[in-house]
Amino acid sequence: MPFFNIFSKHKESKRIENKPRIIADNREKNSLVLAELTSLGAEVEIKHLLVADFLIRGTAVERKTVSDFLSSMLNKRLIRQLEELQQYPNKLLIIEGIDEHEIYNSKEDVSGIHPNAIRGFLLSILLKYKTPILFTKNYEDTAKFLLLLAKKQEIETCINAKKKARNKKEQMQYILEGFPGIGPKTAKKLLKKYKTIKAIINQQAEELKKDIGKKSEIFKLLEQEY
Repeated sequence: MPFFNIFSKHKESKRIENKPRIIADNREKNSLVLAELTSLGAEVEIKHLLVADFLIRGTAVERKTVSDFLSSMLNKRLIRQLEELQQYPNKLLIIEGIDEHEIYNSKEDVSGIHPNAIRGFLLSILLKYKTPILFTKNYEDTAKFLLLLAKKQEIETCINAKKKARNKKEQMQYILEGFPGIGPKTAKKLLKKYKTIKAIINQQAEELKKDIGKKSEIFKLLEQEY
């Protein structure tokens, strides 16, 4: 009988050690995905991650709900996150909630994004950033995919990824892109011609209009009082 008890403890210890391990960013600690992962038997470790929402051994995973995906596309936050994911050889973008929300409608939706712009951005994620996209139905579906990934992966990952520092040109372009309607192409065009942000701001409205058309009207905000 004593021998049987010792053997049982050994089996239990081995079972716990073999639980699929997932590292989650502390911003995910109250998400339903983490609760579901725990209920499915995963060992979830919460840490402060500078890059990605989940680290599953060899893979960095960024998770977005459909609404978060669209908003981060508009404010360009997702572009920066995709750039930071490049530090990992294996990365994955999960877009969650396609059963509950349309990622794009037949016409321009309330977010102001045309469906073709969304399609183009999805292609950019795949082709430019080399990041696979996984569409999940809901948080339960997301958790099941993450658990399966944890069971399949065998290579331990590094959690010391760093935020990517912008160089001078990227910083200048980023500032200009903060103005509504000024995208990367327009920002680069202005910077190549006028060289500095100060020179762009000091240009006469008529001159800027020659360069970028009606988009130049946004710079009138610089003369407005709060």
